Amino acid sequence: MVVEKSDLVQKIITEELTIMIIAQIESQIRYVTNVNGETTDVLVPVELWQQLISSINSDNVSGLAWIDEREPKAQMLADLQESVRQAAAGQTFPASELWDNIEA
Repeated sequence: MVVEKSDLVQKIITEELTIMIIAQIESQIRYVTNVNGETTDVLVPVELWQQLISSINSDNVSGLAWIDEREPKAQMLADLQESVRQAAAGQTFPASELWDNIEA
């Protein structure tokens, strides 16, 4: 496998940024302990929590939700085949109704 110099530099920069981001996250987190001094819970500021959840739920490269990125290819193919079957059978609806029953 040939690795371009720019790819290697990008990988190093990405790893360094990840380490820096983790250090910043760790500095904002507080731990709750019980009477025995054992850690029982973690307190995370709301803004940080929302950022973490957002980054977990989406892929920065594709823009797809985390669950969509990990959906088995066989399931994607089955969904596509079902959609084509429905379209061929005339089971369609206007695009304007696409998001009608979706909650934000």
